[in-house]
Amino acid sequence: MTQADNRLDPALIRLVSVVLLGGIMGILDGTMVAVAVDTLTTTFQASVSAISWASTGYLLALTATIPITTWAVDRFGARRLWLFGLLLFMAGSLASGLAGSVASLIVFRVVQGVGAGILDPLVLTLLARAAGPHRAGRVMGLMGAVLPLGPVLGPVIGGLVLDTTNWRWMFLVNIPIGLVAFALALRVVPADAPETLNPRSRLDVLGLVLAGPGVAAVVLALSQVATAGTLTAWRVLVPLVVGVAALVAYATHALRPRTVPPLIDLRLFASRSFSASVTVQGLVGVATYSILFALPLYYQQLHGQGDGALAAGLLVAPLGLGSVLAMPVAGRLSDTVGARGPALAGAAVAALGALALTQVDAGTNGAWSALWAFVIGVGLGAVGAPTMGALYRTLPSHQVPQGSSVLYMLNQLGASVGIAMVALIVDVAGEADPMGGFRLVYWWIVACVLVILAGSSLLPGRPNDTRNDVGPADTADSAATRQGGSVLSRERSMAEVWGDPTPHAANSRSSRTIDTHISSLRSTIGSGWIRTVRGVGFQVGRG
Repeated sequence: MTQADNRLDPALIRLVSVVLLGGIMGILDGTMVAVAVDTLTTTFQASVSAISWASTGYLLALTATIPITTWAVDRFGARRLWLFGLLLFMAGSLASGLAGSVASLIVFRVVQGVGAGILDPLVLTLLARAAGPHRAGRVMGLMGAVLPLGPVLGPVIGGLVLDTTNWRWMFLVNIPIGLVAFALALRVVPADAPETLNPRSRLDVLGLVLAGPGVAAVVLALSQVATAGTLTAWRVLVPLVVGVAALVAYATHALRPRTVPPLIDLRLFASRSFSASVTVQGLVGVATYSILFALPLYYQQLHGQGDGALAAGLLVAPLGLGSVLAMPVAGRLSDTVGARGPALAGAAVAALGALALTQVDAGTNGAWSALWAFVIGVGLGAVGAPTMGALYRTLPSHQVPQGSSVLYMLNQLGASVGIAMVALIVDVAGEADPMGGFRLVYWWIVACVLVILAGSSLLPGRPNDTRNDVGPADTADSAATRQGGSVLSRERSMAEVWGDPTPHAANSRSSRTIDTHISSLRSTIGSGWIRTVRGVGFQVGRG
């Protein structure tokens, strides 16, 4: 692969820009709505609990929709599905902006959530396919430089909208943005290659019933932890048991011999690089949303700062800024040296920042907390882009949609776990000693980052090293293909799928048939629900 082949050409840059314009709408919308809880409760004369379902319904619809995109991309094509997702999201936005009651707002937010559930994994799918294996890290870095701004800019923009105009414009603003994104997508997003389509692909109906709702139920349970303050409340245990049972049933269903391909082929996890990549990225979601949730509470309760979403967004800005600066650099580097080195270095930097954060107390100048948040952001950003690049670098194109769905769902779960743990620690350990509670939260973040550091050692090394992704998945996939039912029945070599012109690279990857995001973005991902910790209302994330 020559330097000329490896650079980001203007067509790819245009595609990245257009896709991110459509993808960031949901992130900004979700975090903007988070600041409007008081306004909506007053407007509709409703309780905070009722209004919170406008966010929870969005989140659950988004999560439940993600798995079906893996089938829909094969059946209809990524371009057609992207355009449909934009139209559906705009329709939900318009209806939400015109809602006349809480019930109608919740219903229209669910429509929005379905649209976002289509768009979010497709951001990763479209960009990974266009980038190819040699530019995956660089493109994921560019994506990561934009999407992390959502949780920071959303509350700021939402606060400005509420201060200057009507709350309805938090939804209606998506219409002009969406129309521009749709018009540009018609011109820029390429048509799907015929070999990536399978118009006769059969839908795994039972898998659809089990997988999406199962993950959504677990996310709902974790969101209820934040409001119940305990793991043993019935509103936590019921969805948790239902969700876990559904996921176990899906695993049994997906692994048995079959003639209809499963929505998510669990044999993907037999690949060490795939498993390491999605696990590390999920843990990055845990750490990121733990600190996004904890820092504003720390400022509000111990410094008397950050009351209001606008101020809260500004207080977590250093975390997002660090990530934005680090991701493009680390992503570009990983295309040359592999994911392992940059990710290990980033995790070490984040660990140092988290350790420093454990030393702050109620009298510490806020500038120090901001500095350590920036350091953590740099470290986690240096982990995120190489990890996502490694994920897509080892997957054939036709399995990228599955990888995107897995990554995004784990990112959702990671964000939910992070927020739930912070809420529990602050409620339980911080009851008598608020600063002690926050110090335990910071030690929780340290523990998360140390696990990320350990997991990063399992990421692939140099991209052309054939030892990076040797595992039992290839054997399992071949056996499944002989049984006539695996998703890998359309197996092709990496060189054929990505169009790699380098013979050596083709030989080194020709046996890899494993596929996979998250997400989330995410880097931007998320979850969104109302949480009141010791009287302080706060919401973070998507929806």
